[in-house]
Amino acid sequence: MGEERRRGAGQGVDAVGRAVFGSPDDTGTSGSRGSRRFVRMLPALLIVGGLLFDSLAPTNFTAVPLFVAAPLIAAPFFSLSRTVRTGVASVLSVIAMRLSDGTSTRVVPVIEMLTVLTTAVLAVFINGVVRRGNEQLASARVIAETAMRAVLPTPAERIGGLQVAARYEAAQADEFVGGDLYAVADTPYGVRVVVGDVRGKGLGAVEAVAVIIGSFREAAEQERSLEGVAQRLERALAREGTRRYGLDAMEGFITAVLAEIPPGATSLRVVNRGHPEPILLHADGALEVLAPSVPALPLGMDLGAWPDRADVWEMPPGATLLAFTDGLSEARNADGVFYDPAARLRGRIFPGPEELLSALTDDVRLHTGGRATDDMALLAVGRPAEGQPVRRTTVPIVGRGDGPGEG
Repeated sequence: MGEERRRGAGQGVDAVGRAVFGSPDDTGTSGSRGSRRFVRMLPALLIVGGLLFDSLAPTNFTAVPLFVAAPLIAAPFFSLSRTVRTGVASVLSVIAMRLSDGTSTRVVPVIEMLTVLTTAVLAVFINGVVRRGNEQLASARVIAETAMRAVLPTPAERIGGLQVAARYEAAQADEFVGGDLYAVADTPYGVRVVVGDVRGKGLGAVEAVAVIIGSFREAAEQERSLEGVAQRLERALAREGTRRYGLDAMEGFITAVLAEIPPGATSLRVVNRGHPEPILLHADGALEVLAPSVPALPLGMDLGAWPDRADVWEMPPGATLLAFTDGLSEARNADGVFYDPAARLRGRIFPGPEELLSALTDDVRLHTGGRATDDMALLAVGRPAEGQPVRRTTVPIVGRGDGPGEG
């Protein structure tokens, strides 16, 4: 009888492999290939293992749990057709084993076959539930991405004679909307920009982003001074807190940096409200960290009224203003070392803002090893030099073991 069980197992192995694996086109290869390949193979391995176990073990031992597990594992990961094939393979394997050893009419083997059949049907039901959930999640992702594009549209490459580039890097691959923000406006007073970071996450942060962006676009056109724009944003947040029935201001503050580049001038005006200090990169690789002369509180803290003060810097032709959120400056590597954008960019030159942001995002991604913990918004505005030749990017790729200031 043991020989009969071995022959039944041997004849079923190839059929099981074809039934579960399907054709080569039925498998995917993207993502973490090793783990994905293991998941794809696991149901077939369970069935084949069950056949071998049943053929080699004494008759009072059973491999039915392995045949039960195979379709249940396939249900959340495989397509409907592959889940059905896995269930059919499990059921047929148990039937073949019991027919081969002549016990198919006994009570216990019949119960085993019914158990595996019931599990296979349940796996098909689970597969349908998972597929409907995935479809709903995909729809939600599309809606979230559309909302992000509406709130944070990609700015034009040239605004007011300046070169502009912006990036939003989510900490999680499936996230599209967070609390980081940026906006650029071409106004009668010059090109004005804002980069900010809302405290907190979720829908409340998204609402605050919408309030700030909307208020900035209006105030940038109407206010004669950059300080006036900052005050308009402050009042907009106060109105939002009142509308939301006394929302605690401390739970809704926003760090922000505002900048103004007047037309026909080489000056740059900056108002910093508790935000990471922007960087001014010059055409020759020199770099300035634009620290405020008088520190100021973030927007929306409501701890008193102080007049804003704009600092003035020289922004000659060929210079680029880089503003970012703390998702960049607080990114850590495996040793807990923060990423230092000033140290990494000093002495480097770029063809333009877009190339700057591309090199920067690649550099910080390698610094963290892909383990970002916070969203990151980047905005670069460059004043092109007349007749300026195309320059090459010279930011080196940072190794996983390198410090942020090396290279």
